[in-house]
Amino acid sequence: PQYGLVFDAGSTHTALYIYRWPADKENGTGIVSQVEACTVSGPGISSYADDPAGAGASLKPCLDKAMKIVPAEQQQETPTYLGATAGMRLLREQNSTKAEQVFAEVAKAIGEYPVDFRGARILTGNEEGSFGWITVNYLLETLVKCSFTGKWTHPPAEDVVGALDLGGASTQITFLPGTTVDDSSTRALLRLYGTNYSIYTHSYLCYGQKQALKMLMASLHQGSPSPQQISHPCYPKGYRENITTADLYDSPCVHAPSTPSPAQVLTVTGTGDPAACSTAVQKLFDFSCGANRTCGFNGVYQPPVRGQFFAFSGLYHNFHFLNLTEGQSLSSVNATIRQFCTSSWKKVQKEFPTVNRTHLRDACAASSYALTLLLQGYKFNHTTWLNIHFVLQVANVDVGWSLGYMLNLTNMIPSETPQRVVGLQRSNWIAATVLLAIMLILIFCLLTVICCQKNSSGYESL
Repeated sequence: PQYGLVFDAGSTHTALYIYRWPADKENGTGIVSQVEACTVSGPGISSYADDPAGAGASLKPCLDKAMKIVPAEQQQETPTYLGATAGMRLLREQNSTKAEQVFAEVAKAIGEYPVDFRGARILTGNEEGSFGWITVNYLLETLVKCSFTGKWTHPPAEDVVGALDLGGASTQITFLPGTTVDDSSTRALLRLYGTNYSIYTHSYLCYGQKQALKMLMASLHQGSPSPQQISHPCYPKGYRENITTADLYDSPCVHAPSTPSPAQVLTVTGTGDPAACSTAVQKLFDFSCGANRTCGFNGVYQPPVRGQFFAFSGLYHNFHFLNLTEGQSLSSVNATIRQFCTSSWKKVQKEFPTVNRTHLRDACAASSYALTLLLQGYKFNHTTWLNIHFVLQVANVDVGWSLGYMLNLTNMIPSETPQRVVGLQRSNWIAATVLLAIMLILIFCLLTVICCQKNSSGYESL
């Protein structure tokens, strides 16, 4: 087998995925398996803006692990990539020099290992959406399928699924629309296995979960009657913490009304009010659309959602935390989130004693945000909600953009349909089986003759 390594350098953390596939890649589809996923300790590489060397050093334990998995004689031809997403897009906006320094240190660290390192780069939002879409459809074998007779077949277009991704700093929606995509900035043209796909894809920067919850806190601060107090309806009742304005306004996604005093301490108090929480979350979006135009939010063109969708990353984690990934109805999802959001801090700590404090504090806000994003943002409704499937993996492979990225860069998905299947077709299997049976019969007859001859020669000597 051959191996490939991909670092998914997200805004909140980095993961290294180790993939493996048969040496002859003409099998085409459904053959790449995930051997290992190694989570890099610490925050995302964009957090190392003031310590670039730390970004490189953070990757080494996972690279050491990969070197124990990939056979030594194959390491030098193992393609290795690092793709960074919205966290590094934001850092590049803030300070391009610091972003370049982080990449230089990351490349230097990977370059110390005996792998075929093919570079570190920032993916565009449309690439992130498109590669996630390729990953999920490749794993589901909805792009091309090998039939029992060994022929390649293209499943109908209705089998192709959409992809919904929620990261820390951005969110992506990608699907095959029923109409022509009017806006070229949201259109991606792909040729995979001899078929052309014109997909709709868009990435909303700053609308990943971590940045959205920062925008929510800033919005509550700016709407507070007291400049030192923040009443947070999405935090459990009884929860209290102190934050500084420097921490609150440290992101390009969060705009301060005026120059805040960085040392100012703000007291945040949870009120556990699901209705007020939902209202506050909705204020982060502009749901109005221009005349004669369908849109998602913030005026971005989006055709109506169509077909089945696979939702992963933050969307999966938020709903899975509340056991809402088993195809529950929208009314059931609403009721569960509402009930959780009314729980006191004491009660949720008792119910989830092992859950990280920050995760528990944010659970109501995160699930309310994810629900608003899907319903009012991406325009799903009571009927189309049932078309969303929340998944972490498909065919034992983590769903995300990294597999699609590697498949694209290693040309694992041909632009034309594979001409043949490696291995024997059904007719050849039948012929081989018959031939084997004849050979076994002949060998049996030969052994019988030899035994008979030995017996007769024994009688003669007697």
